[in-house]
Amino acid sequence: MSDQETQEPTTKPEATTEMATPADATTEMAKPETATRAKAPAAAEASSDRTRRKVRTGVVVSEKMDKTVLVRIDRKVRHPLYKKTLKRSNKLAAHDENNDARVGDTVRVMETRPISKTKRWRIVEVVERAK
Repeated sequence: MSDQETQEPTTKPEATTEMATPADATTEMAKPETATRAKAPAAAEASSDRTRRKVRTGVVVSEKMDKTVLVRIDRKVRHPLYKKTLKRSNKLAAHDENNDARVGDTVRVMETRPISKTKRWRIVEVVERAK
């Protein structure tokens, strides 16, 4: 019996230390949360949002609409199984405020708020004029 009595007190303190550890961990977790709750100024949030917008470079393929151009974005991808390089392209409707871009121009477009049903991109700059 003396062996069992000596074992019981040793197991009880271990159990209490195990219970104390998660409580300490939750206290430590709570401290960083309060630090992350501090809000950044609205201007800083807006500028970081603009930097996260997608930017693509492509060629204007149609300018028949008013203040809208179709831009073809070409990209190369590798086939997952056969490893052959394939050319893929898609066309984006981009907003051209000044009707400046012409067919064949290389332009840089940036993602923006929806302007119409299909337009979610706007022309940032004309990189190269068609020859």
